[in-house]
Amino acid sequence: MRTIGQHRDEVAALLAPVLAPRAPEVLTLDALADGAGAGRGYRTLARAVTAPVPLPVFDNSQMDGFAVRSTEAGQVVRVVDPIPAGAVPAPLAPGTAAPIMTGARIPDGADAVVPVEASPPGAFPAALGLDVLTVPDGTTAGTFVRRVGSDVALGAELAPVGAPVTPALLGALASAGVGAVSVLRPVRVLVVSTGSELADGGQQDDDGSDAAGAVIRDANGVALRAALAEVGAVVRRVQLSDAAEAFLPGLESAAGDWADLVLTTGGISAGAYEVVRQVLEPRGLAVTPVAMQPGGPQALGLVELAGRRVPVVAFPGNPVSALVSFEVFLRPVLAAAVGAPDRPTAELPAAESATSPVGKHQVRRGRVADGRVHFVGGPSSHLLAHLAAATHLVHVPLGTDSVEPGDPLTVWSLR
Repeated sequence: MRTIGQHRDEVAALLAPVLAPRAPEVLTLDALADGAGAGRGYRTLARAVTAPVPLPVFDNSQMDGFAVRSTEAGQVVRVVDPIPAGAVPAPLAPGTAAPIMTGARIPDGADAVVPVEASPPGAFPAALGLDVLTVPDGTTAGTFVRRVGSDVALGAELAPVGAPVTPALLGALASAGVGAVSVLRPVRVLVVSTGSELADGGQQDDDGSDAAGAVIRDANGVALRAALAEVGAVVRRVQLSDAAEAFLPGLESAAGDWADLVLTTGGISAGAYEVVRQVLEPRGLAVTPVAMQPGGPQALGLVELAGRRVPVVAFPGNPVSALVSFEVFLRPVLAAAVGAPDRPTAELPAAESATSPVGKHQVRRGRVADGRVHFVGGPSSHLLAHLAAATHLVHVPLGTDSVEPGDPLTVWSLR
């Protein structure tokens, strides 16, 4: 039985060949800001971007105040016409000061800004009525001036290949006048929910009841689609029955030449209707149990589908098992590929006692209050509402059979 770390490494190795060579596409900044087909806007640069202009593009004022000559510190100077942002100012004559707004261009001849708070009125617009200003002693060249190129020099690298296109980078690109960039296309994932008992999770009868007493709503498809979108993947969903003769044609049709990765849920345990295991093991899927609860049954491999070998990662079908498996095994790999942040991690004391199977790494649902970890619900893999109520995943390590109040536990923040 594998450890969590060993299986995560296997998932990373399986996906490495399909994550690296994704084709580039050129997108506008507006398209990237809107997500451009990838959840949360996580796209990565396919080419480095250099600055076509320096940032800032001209010396400008860091403060609302007065543009002055530092050589006139201690002198009384005449106040001239104000300089709003966006205006090209006239040169500043000796013996004068110009009211200037934040971000406005520093006029030729000026080399410092006196904050408006240092004037007798202390604020605009009252300070616009001044006829003269005493330039404070100690005013030096560069005071409250943003120098041209102080953020990025002309021709300098704004962002390297592989950089995530974050909101801050989009802002820097826009400031530099870059209208479009080359980015890697998103990872394309086919999410397959298996089970003849499944109905679409978004459908119900008018009275809210199930059409048949044995129907199970597909929680995994919609939940994993949302989870994958958080790390920039594009997702298609399909539900396939347990009928072995129909499973492979349905899977190959859905995957086609589109999917970079197939992610299945269900059908890999030791039951009588384990269609994923039954159909895909002969084609390259390896079932590899992991010492984890929930989510012990796991499988992965390069599987022959429609004439090509496609990475397949297979999770258990219980909804908590599927989502915990995603967080532990798949999310870290996909997040690293697109520059998405890791889950914030901390080590905190337990607020209460709990038990854990000594031979497994248990992942519990929890919340943090007053600096301590409180368990939310039990460890069972069907308690999805408890996972929805939790704010953290709580890790009880392999070899631990009990947790007592005060024992340190690693937690991952989910929100």
